[in-house]
Amino acid sequence: MTSPYIEIDGTPAPDPALLATLMSGFGHFTAFQVRDGRVKGLGLHLARLDRSTRELFGEGLPGDAVRARLSGAVAASGRRDCSARVYVYGGTRLAVVVSDPAPDALGAPQRLMSVEYLRPAPHLKHLGGFGQHYHRAAALRAGYDEALLTSGDGEVAEAAISNIAFWDGTSVVWPTAPHLSGVTMTLLEPLLGSVRRPVSLTDLPDHRAAFVANARGIAPVSGVDAVDFAVDGELMARVGAAYASVEAEEIA
Repeated sequence: MTSPYIEIDGTPAPDPALLATLMSGFGHFTAFQVRDGRVKGLGLHLARLDRSTRELFGEGLPGDAVRARLSGAVAASGRRDCSARVYVYGGTRLAVVVSDPAPDALGAPQRLMSVEYLRPAPHLKHLGGFGQHYHRAAALRAGYDEALLTSGDGEVAEAAISNIAFWDGTSVVWPTAPHLSGVTMTLLEPLLGSVRRPVSLTDLPDHRAAFVANARGIAPVSGVDAVDFAVDGELMARVGAAYASVEAEEIA
């Protein structure tokens, strides 16, 4: 089979077969922060990549191979502290992206706009996230900081690019509607006296506070739609301390 012919702005692509793979939009990825060559939850990221590769492409992805590619890319970038993403495409072709690190400090309070949308195959951190980014862009245009994805009957799933948790005064509550169990969520959940249960938009006034968490960090939620949440300094200090207590793993 011959490779496709691809031009970009009138210039032939140097590797059409590779570009066609990248343009397919079928694949998955994981994202994380590297600090001094170490990553919190690295084993969880490697397990996610292997599990998702098996589901999408029918073959495993050895963690040692990912570590080697990641270590090489971080070294070549000249950054010991950075944000990194590992993308996986058919034929277990890997793309590693290394960029400037996210701040380590707690993020600014975020106000969320609820939207009726659930990601397809939400257990996968897959490519082709048009829907969630479409709704997130609409939320930003409306003056919000993020979109909150919900089912048709108003059950909360996740934020567009984060997990969300609520504080009811006793427990940290993680919603159970279909969502991606992010690595940061997975690390925090056993450390915070957590429970999982359905949360609907009509339940929000019953909660005292909320926060979002993803690969770029943790931030309090100041409100969802017309429901306001206090920024609970004690809660956020506890969440931050829990995350800080997680030992990072060497990528090399």
